[in-house]
Parts: sequence; C-alpha cells; structure tokens
Amino acid sequence: METQWGDGGSVDLDDTRLETLNPQPLLTRDYETRPSLVYERLRQQHGPVAPVDLLGVPAWLVLGYREALQVLQDNDAWPKGLENWRSRTEGRVPADWPLGPSLEVNHILIQGGPGYRPLRTAWDVALKPFQDSRHPQAKRLKAAVTAYADELITLVGQGGRTGVADLSAQFSRPLPLMVASHLLGFPGSQGDDALMDMWRVLDAGPDAEAALERLLATLAELAALKLEKPGDDFPSYLLAAHPDLSLDQMARELFMLLGMTSDHVGILISNTVVEVISGEGSVRASLSAGMVREAMNRAVMRKPPLVNFVPRFAAEDTPLGNYTIRAGDPVWVSSAAAHADPLFADHVASGTTISTRAHLSWGAGPRQCPSRELASTVAAAGVGRLFERFGHLDLALPADQLPWRSSPFMRGLRSLPVRYELAAAPAAPPVDGSTSEAAEEVLPDPSARQRSSLWRYLTGLIRGGR
Repeated sequence: METQWGDGGSVDLDDTRLETLNPQPLLTRDYETRPSLVYERLRQQHGPVAPVDLLGVPAWLVLGYREALQVLQDNDAWPKGLENWRSRTEGRVPADWPLGPSLEVNHILIQGGPGYRPLRTAWDVALKPFQDSRHPQAKRLKAAVTAYADELITLVGQGGRTGVADLSAQFSRPLPLMVASHLLGFPGSQGDDALMDMWRVLDAGPDAEAALERLLATLAELAALKLEKPGDDFPSYLLAAHPDLSLDQMARELFMLLGMTSDHVGILISNTVVEVISGEGSVRASLSAGMVREAMNRAVMRKPPLVNFVPRFAAEDTPLGNYTIRAGDPVWVSSAAAHADPLFADHVASGTTISTRAHLSWGAGPRQCPSRELASTVAAAGVGRLFERFGHLDLALPADQLPWRSSPFMRGLRSLPVRYELAAAPAAPPVDGSTSEAAEEVLPDPSARQRSSLWRYLTGLIRGGR
C-alpha cells in the first residue's frame, strides 16, 4: 500500500474514500469570522488538500497553490459540469441542499461537456468590444464608469462636504450594478428594479427566492427585446455569436454576468479602498502614481473576493496532495487558502509588481474568468475616480473591526464606514474625443433617476456631519 508524508502526516493514498473520512463542517462561525485560521487548521491536519463538509455534502477543498494550479489548468483531468458528480448521479445529494440552486443554474461558470466550448467562444466574442481598449464600446464603457461614479460621489456629497458614509452600500455595490445595466442595454433607468432584485438575491434574505424569479423573468424579457431589436450591448452580441441560445438560456447567462460581475467587482472596489487607506505608504504611493491595478492586485492577494471556485470533478482516480481523489469526487479550489500557502506566500516579494500578478482571483487555465479584464477595468476606474473626488478618506472603524460577510463562494465587507472630505474642486475626468458625449449617453434623465427604486434607496442612505 503506497504511503506519502505531507503536512498532515502519513496518509494512505490507495484506500481513502471521501465518504468514510467523516469530514468536518467548513461553513462554521469560525469560517465566517476568521477563515484564514480555518484554512490553516485544515492545512496542518491534512496538507494541501482536505476533506470538508459543505452543509451536509462531503467535498475536497484544495488549499495548496501548486495543487490549485494543477486542478485549474487541466480541464480534461478536472472538468466542470454537475453530470460528472458521482454522488449526485447516485442520488446521494439532498434535494434541499442549500447550495443546490446556485449550482443548478447551468451558465458559463458551471457548464461542462460539449456545450461549453461554443458558449465560451460566444462569450469571448460578445465581451471583446468591451474589453479591448481599441474598440469604441470599451471607451464608452470607461466613460460610463466615470459618469456613474461621479453620480454616486455627488449623491454622497449631498450629506455635506465632510461627513460619514458607507462606501460599500453607497458606492462599491451600486457602481458595478449600474455598469452591468449599461452592458445589458436596459433603456434609461428601467433596469433599476432588476438591480435591486440582484441585490436581494446576493444578500440571500427571505425574499431572495421571489427576487430571483422576478429577475430571471426580467432578463428573459430583455433577451426577447434584444432578439427583436438588437443593440450595441452584450446580450445582442451574445445572441449574434450564439443564435441557438433559448431565451431561458440567455436569461441564465445574463444573470451570471449581472451577479458575478457586480458582486465580484463591488467587493474588489471595497477591498482596494481598504488596502489603500490602511496599507503601507508604498500602497498610497503606487495609487498616487496611477498604479491602481497594482493596488488591486495587492488587495486580492490578501483578500480575494471569490474565495472558493465552483466545483470541478476528478475524471479518474488521481493523486492530489496527500490523498487519491476518486473519479466523480467534487473538488473545490480555494483561492484564499492558496494565496496563504506558505510555499507561495513566502516567495511573494512585497516590493515587486510581478509577484502580485500570480494571484488566482480570476482562476487560471482555459476556464479563467471570461470577464476578468472587464471587471478589472470597472474596478480600477471606480477606485481611481473615488480618490480623485475625495480629498480625504479615513476608515471610521479600525480595519480589523470591519464587518465581513461570507458565503461558500464570496467574501466581502458588509459595510465600509468612512469619514470623508470632498476635494475643494472636483477633478475633471480625462477626455479623449467622444468621452463627454458617451457620458451624456449613459446617464438617464435626472427626473427618471430620482423616480428609480435604486436612487430612492441610495438617497435614503445619505448621512451628513462628522
């Protein structure tokens, strides 16, 4: 019998079965408050790959950076697609498993099998105009980010030139939703109700299920509109690149773009703001030198928004870490744990820019996030405009007391309370020909904005004074 020694001690590679290991629950109160300690405890006990219990369902959690790359970069050995999950096929996953609804929505991030490649190709084609800076759509997108950021900052400033604000609720979360609405081609502010429903779904409150139903119905109606009257937007481009998609399939893809982009980007903006405000002098210096993306890279190295990727499955019995993963076993790669792997973290030089780009926030390999450049552009433009418009920003709570929200996939701030002071004169955004015209195109009529549910909600959050 083959035996291997690792951080977790001696483990028999040939006789281990996930179902017989009695894995400990992952999503505990400790994980909610101090996930790094949970990852380290698992690493000490099991090595770079650990068995865990995900709300009653056993799975493998990949903690090691090297092992994470091995899984992410080999789509043949570790494919996605729930059809590859042995326990699910055998009926051993409970019908009411809380994570089931998230994984059963068969969109681009979940799908495996032969349908994935044409869908991914269509996504790449549809996103290219918005991710390639040479295209006019990308320039209009950046102008839209700046325009929406200015709107939100001006709204915060209605509480006074100095004051207290929750930058998560008043800036980081609404900004990417507004940009996503622009990408989806909602007319004017008509998508605001959909954005509010997206918020309800992400917060997983008691009204989340009803909000999801409304949202998918709204997105299906939007897809039907774009099918009848195509526009200069992502749904129209996706339909043109993949005309076989049904309206129901389109709704799921648009839901993925809206949800993943908005939540991931919103968390990334907040984490970058905290990194800059509370970080070393070099972080502030890099931002003042225009290196916003480097500040973002440093933020995701420490606190990636997407902490655990959707599962992959072993195509055949395969050694990984100190265990043999059996064919059909679910494998969840933890980017947060991989970034903390001493074999990786100890070799990251804090003064270099190259090392921080090795992060796994967007995944790796052929299934790396298709919208990573889009999301990075939105976050960088939003963070840059924030620090241009505010002359002073300071955390209203110590950094180690900021409230966090965790899920099996994402981890972000519940709120980001700051004390602010607006700059004496708003800095004018850079103009490159059509920028001002593009900004005017994306902003709705002021009266329509004031009537929108999103704007009424944000107006209610305004607080003045110090």
